[in-house]
Amino acid sequence: MAKSSAKQRKQTENTYSPGIASDDSMLKSFFEDELKDIYWAEKNIVKTLPKMQKAATSEELQQAFEEHMQQSQTHVERLEQVFEILGAKAQAKKCDAMAGIIEEGKGIIEETEKGTATRDVGLILAAQKVEHYEIATYGGLAQLAITLGLEDVADLLKQTLEEEKETDVKLTEIAEANVNYEAAEEEE
Repeated sequence: MAKSSAKQRKQTENTYSPGIASDDSMLKSFFEDELKDIYWAEKNIVKTLPKMQKAATSEELQQAFEEHMQQSQTHVERLEQVFEILGAKAQAKKCDAMAGIIEEGKGIIEETEKGTATRDVGLILAAQKVEHYEIATYGGLAQLAITLGLEDVADLLKQTLEEEKETDVKLTEIAEANVNYEAAEEEE
């Protein structure tokens, strides 16, 4: 029986409840810094998507980029709400990861032939890299918000997370429905 009590105490000691971090904790500071990072990313995605839309051949892909640009503008606004809830200024900090992914997308446009399905395949791949980075970031930030006891912030971040997942699925559907097959038939 003594072993069981010691084990239960150890489990209790390692159980934390949401909202345990103080306002000046390192975790809260890290959280806010990561919000600045994704804020920069979203603002730059809004600038980049029109270029991707213009470079796309498939009307369905062009429409998907248009829709995601509008959605990304909403994500920027939602992040501004998060900063407001936190009592912090909405401030962007360069996101090196997203800058690299965006640069890679520009390279795909430069290195593929205009008007080809192969370019569309590259654009979908580049866009999905963006989505996967955003999914990872919003998922982690939502969990941190819960840890920090910021349920309203977590709810906003989860809403964006779900939209990013939906966009990723839509891009896969576009690729699988026709673009990949059209590209497979293109000759050099």
